[in-house]
Amino acid sequence: MELDIVALSRLQFAMTALYHFLFVPLTLGLSVMLAIMETVYVMTGRTIWRQMTKFWGTLFGINFVLGVATGIVMEFQFGMNWSYYSHYVGDIFGAPLAIEGLMAFFLEATFVGLFFFGWDKLSKVGHLVATYAVALGSNLSALWILIANGWMQNPVGSAFNPQTMRMEVVSFYDVLFNPVAQAKFVHTVSAGYVTAAFFVLGVSAWYLLRGRHRDLALRSMTVAASFGLAASLSVVVLGDESGYLDTEHQKMKLAAMEAMWETEPAPASFTLFGIPDQAARETHYAVRIPWVMGLIGTRSLDTPIPGIEELVDHARARIKDGIVAFDALQKIRAAGTAKVAPEVTQAFEQNGRNLGYALLLKRYVDDPRTATPAQIDKAAWDTVPQVMPMFLSFRIMVGLGFYFILAMTVFFALSVMRKLDAYPWLLKVAVLSIPLPWIAAEVGWFVAEFGRQPWIIEGVLPTAAGVSSLGAMTVLLTIVGFALIYTVLIVIEMSLMVKAIRKGPEPDHQSETGLVSARLAPAE
Repeated sequence: MELDIVALSRLQFAMTALYHFLFVPLTLGLSVMLAIMETVYVMTGRTIWRQMTKFWGTLFGINFVLGVATGIVMEFQFGMNWSYYSHYVGDIFGAPLAIEGLMAFFLEATFVGLFFFGWDKLSKVGHLVATYAVALGSNLSALWILIANGWMQNPVGSAFNPQTMRMEVVSFYDVLFNPVAQAKFVHTVSAGYVTAAFFVLGVSAWYLLRGRHRDLALRSMTVAASFGLAASLSVVVLGDESGYLDTEHQKMKLAAMEAMWETEPAPASFTLFGIPDQAARETHYAVRIPWVMGLIGTRSLDTPIPGIEELVDHARARIKDGIVAFDALQKIRAAGTAKVAPEVTQAFEQNGRNLGYALLLKRYVDDPRTATPAQIDKAAWDTVPQVMPMFLSFRIMVGLGFYFILAMTVFFALSVMRKLDAYPWLLKVAVLSIPLPWIAAEVGWFVAEFGRQPWIIEGVLPTAAGVSSLGAMTVLLTIVGFALIYTVLIVIEMSLMVKAIRKGPEPDHQSETGLVSARLAPAE
């Protein structure tokens, strides 16, 4: 079988990205929960809260180290496997990543050290400030990375320079306040909060089932249930915002998620279940809920959502306009320093935004200007991602999201009634639910990134055009190498986490001192 460098490069990045994101959500959520727990300690002076902060902080530290290590590998891949992409958009994409390293990563890394080694060297308030700085750094890191990723989904604040053959920033403000990036940030961070809440809830439930560390477990579950309920509601609300923005900026992604082959009369229905058939361009056994998709996607009752076939027609027209832009670009570059004819410049200015669509033809022909109508039609249909995995993944993510709300509502109510340990079967459910937020997060990223294909930058640069000139065997060997190394790392990480959980919290010397004093105090 012929090895495809594009497919292998995508596989490698997908593997490392999904692996890296095993650690990110727990880091985001635990950092905030640590700040909450330590705040209670500083306000009340009760050492059980200090013990809780130190225990969950140990698990945070194990997870944090693996997240940093795997994140660095991802950034190197832009230069190794996606060098043309890095050249094409480096002026824009590189800025948020650089700011993330300078502003967020160093802030987080510095105060992580103070968090672990400053308990007896800093005042209560001083250590609390360090903990909040860790949480701030973690979330700022996510912000800048998601600004970069959001620009890939919605490339605002930039323009193509035909002289340098690169995308350049024209408004960093627009890049920074890109609505897609902001929606992705709050949605992703909220998902991280849910992940941490279920992790704390499940581990605490395990302690209660075993009759261990009851005081710590009950308090931890109370924090997790309250924090998790708010985060679960936020995820659903902010996910709705992402769907609305897809209607504006990534219409094909939304149509693929819904397996909406034809444009429906407004308001569009939501397909609860079905079996999409991409070859036949229809969805078998579809069960639809009227109006729901129209309300989610357009927030109105009279705005239609375009279907896949209509969007393919739009792509076909944009490819033809892109060919005009490509032809004008070749004439501009051929002219060099000589004056370019006004009609050529005008042709590029009018059609330049469709240049990326002409590059879709590179899969079939070296010069897009020589493409046949059949090749243009194939390129237009290439803008449709694989519908079945998109359709199913989206429904898994949504279904889990509503389960999270239900579960957290139940545990929040039990915490209010002080009956968290009254139903052992619910504690078992909490333990079994620990991996579910990770599944939802990974599936969510799959929907976001796979749904953007065939674009590495939406409407600007096809994925196939962004790869490095590497041999397929070279990429394959690195995939194998990464898989082996990451397997070893995940085994080590899981072993350390399980060992720390089995061991439980360390006795707090302040608690012991207070206990000894109480025992030695004379009876009144």
